This record gives sequence, C-alpha cells and structure tokens, in this order.
Amino acid sequence: MIENLTEKALLEKTSQEITSILYKACIEKLQNAIIAINNNDYENANYLLQRCNDIIYRLGAGIKYEAGIIADQLDSLYNYTAELLIEANLKKDVKSIKIALKIINEISEAWDIAMTKGIDKGKPNKKVLKYEETNVTDEKSHTYYK
Repeated sequence: MIENLTEKALLEKTSQEITSILYKACIEKLQNAIIAINNNDYENANYLLQRCNDIIYRLGAGIKYEAGIIADQLDSLYNYTAELLIEANLKKDVKSIKIALKIINEISEAWDIAMTKGIDKGKPNKKVLKYEETNVTDEKSHTYYK
C-alpha cells in the first residue's frame, strides 16, 4: 500500500493523511506477520514486525503533547504496542501480534473518523480548552485545582 506512493504523492498529503497511511501500513504489516509466523517464515515475520515498530516509533514522534492527557495516553498505547511487538518477535507469538493489531486498528479507525469530521483543521477544540482551563496544575505542589 504505502510502497505504491511516490515521494511526490506523499509530499502532497497533509500530516493527518500521512498518519492515516502509517496506521494502514502498520495494520497490513501486522496481518502479514501473522501469516508469515503461521507459515514458519520467521525471517519475513521478523522484518515485518521491525517495520511495524519503526512505524509506531514515527507515530509516537509526531504526538502533539500540548493536546493534553489524550496525547499522554496515546504515547502509552504506542509504547505498550511496541513492547508487545518486540515480545511477539522474540517468541514468534501470534497472540501478542493480534493484541497489537486490535490496538492499532482501533486507533486508526478513530483517526479516520476524526479526519472525516474535520476535527484537526487548525481550529481549537473548545471541549479540550475548557478541560485545560478547569484543571490547572500548580507546578510546585502538583496540586490540581478545579
């Protein structure tokens, strides 16, 4: 899928579209890794799982932490998924890959819904801003005020 995109085509995509492409590429590679392990093609499975971890690393590097708690939670999901894939690769464990696949699939679906609704089009999300206004932290005492 992603292999079919030229450099020019990628340059014409928004960052949101590229994120969606990365999710889809990861899903495709995870599905192929399961098939490879089931066929005892461990070399190909290793390659595919390493590529998935590369994708997850790149997705994590693109997180906008100013978005608040959701960014931290997404970072935790990426870290957990990466750990699952490392374990799956070491043990050639399809069950761990399926868990990672479910996580990435759900994030991808949510991302696509957000894109179609135009949530991240440069307009601040009023609900997020309201949450941040009412949950201010005192840096010194780490006390939350409401």
